[in-house]
Amino acid sequence: MRPELAEKLSRIPKRPGVYQHKDAAGKVLYVGKAKNLRSRVNSYFQSSRNLDGRLQIMVAKVHDVEVIVTDTEVEALLLENNLIKSLKPRYNILLRDDKTYPFICIKNEHFPRVFPTRRPRKDGSKYFGPYTDVRSMNLMLETIRSIFRLRTCSLRLAPEPIAAGKFEVCLQYHIKKCDAPCVGYQSAADYGSTIKQVEQLLSGKTEGLIRLLKDEMQRVAEAMDFEEAAKLRDQIAALEKYAERQKVVSGDMADRDLFALSIDREANTACGAIFQMRDGKIVGRRHLYLGRIEETPDTELMQAVLEGYYTESTFFPQEVLMSVECSDPDLIREFLREKAGHAVTLHVPQRGDKAGLIGIVEKNADLMLSEHLIQKQKQNEGRVPHAVEKLQKDLSLPRLPRRIECFDISHLGGTDVVASCVVFVDGQPKKSEYRTFKVRTVGDGRSDDFQSMREVVGRRYGKVVEENGPWPDLVVIDGGKGQLSSAVLALSEVEAYGKFPMVGLAKRLEEVFFPGDTDSVFIAKDSASLQLLQRARNEAHRFAVTFQRKQRKKNTLHTELEEIEGIGPATSRKPSARSSGCGKLRKPIWRGKSAPTPRDWCGSTLTPPRLPLEPRGAKHNPFNERYWSRNSLAHFKLRDIAWSIIHAAKM
Repeated sequence: MRPELAEKLSRIPKRPGVYQHKDAAGKVLYVGKAKNLRSRVNSYFQSSRNLDGRLQIMVAKVHDVEVIVTDTEVEALLLENNLIKSLKPRYNILLRDDKTYPFICIKNEHFPRVFPTRRPRKDGSKYFGPYTDVRSMNLMLETIRSIFRLRTCSLRLAPEPIAAGKFEVCLQYHIKKCDAPCVGYQSAADYGSTIKQVEQLLSGKTEGLIRLLKDEMQRVAEAMDFEEAAKLRDQIAALEKYAERQKVVSGDMADRDLFALSIDREANTACGAIFQMRDGKIVGRRHLYLGRIEETPDTELMQAVLEGYYTESTFFPQEVLMSVECSDPDLIREFLREKAGHAVTLHVPQRGDKAGLIGIVEKNADLMLSEHLIQKQKQNEGRVPHAVEKLQKDLSLPRLPRRIECFDISHLGGTDVVASCVVFVDGQPKKSEYRTFKVRTVGDGRSDDFQSMREVVGRRYGKVVEENGPWPDLVVIDGGKGQLSSAVLALSEVEAYGKFPMVGLAKRLEEVFFPGDTDSVFIAKDSASLQLLQRARNEAHRFAVTFQRKQRKKNTLHTELEEIEGIGPATSRKPSARSSGCGKLRKPIWRGKSAPTPRDWCGSTLTPPRLPLEPRGAKHNPFNERYWSRNSLAHFKLRDIAWSIIHAAKM
């Protein structure tokens, strides 16, 4: 870290706000928010913080940090959202927020108009949507115009020109689609009342609106205004017909928003599905696509979906249901409380009807993500990434290396020797085809990377030969000439040598070797082709080290029960196994006095059925024959081990 940057980090205030990481050219790399700016920004440069690969690359490029202090964390959330949309930083999660979809706008004017728009503006108008299905939006507009008498003209209906009589009634008035506020036939208060009813309908509050209109119809009927009552009757009938098309999915008639995630790590994409439930009915849905997710945890992805949705929303429910927890629920609760004016509950249901609703949303998220990826795949058909084309040119390969397989060996002092094989397709990792190997011919403290590579490559492509594919376009060996020569021997043994090109990538100088060549192939350090090889090599190393650590943990942390044939990890973790395990064989439970040692048994002529002890009961005494008669063969072996200890002490 540069001294100037370190000094600047020490001066960052301990206040809420937004921070921007910038590179040497002043370009914004990343935008984030924090409750404590100094703590959050400094955490990026601490070696103890476990950053994902995306953020590790970003931190290496950071040349400067700029902060903006806000009064509250909620203000920081709104500012962060605006900055991400305007700056589009390279290392932020890419959130596509459906802005191309249409909204229904209630214009902020004297006699508000209701019309569709694809460009929401911050002019005080109210926007409802977006509508992913244009037909459903048009149906809603038709429903509104059939129930309510609203103006559709674009006249500027200010009080002064209306009073001056500058307008005349139009056809909409004569066909009873508008009450002509332009000539003063309808007051602003009466028109405003109609607009409030439209807002209720757009918010999904059909039941409450119907009750309100029924009360109003009763009132005007009692006042002998039968013409107005008939108009209200027709509105109620139209609303009830519209409400019949809405499916009731919850009996408590609550207002909820339901969020679910569908994630495809291979495609580096996720989809957040949102269902809007009003009065117990699903009245709308929305989806947000997230790109550049890399290794971002599910909780942070859910946080991004919630922030992206509610910073643009105009309606806030009583409860929010999620498929996974968000990373900062307190911030979301505080933001929603400020916007809604009441507390909003965040909940991740595990069972019951609410969990069933979330399951429906998850299925829709999966469907939308699969459709999105299919469309994306169709768009990319025939397209080859620049790095793949450059690699073919730099290495003079006979065909495009669209499928690259890379191998690496990992061990700790010659123990727990494992290997990995990672697959890249069109320059992107395809994790579903990753493979790990336990090396069989090397171990017991002996380190031999050459033999390990020979075994693993032989096993991998021996199976490929048997199944006749899939064949790689290029194989990369992590290592120099020795590892590459071992891989060549393995391919020759399985009769696969020559079916595809193979190179070795030596890490010290990043040299690329072909089999049999004494000199390396020169590739510029900043070349996209070398960077692609490095990505594959680093991914193979990460995958191998992760698997090696799992194996080491598995072989190191286990109980003595697992050494007995017939007892595995699952059985050893059972309460019965823990309570009657090896510890009790070593130290039986005695009553009234301390347990005798094996030396106390040495001079006795005790037999197994007549031990000099007072057990808790036959079913708890591992030395009792009745205990063993009800258990497996493994328990008999435990008994034999116990008596072997006793006889060894007697000798």
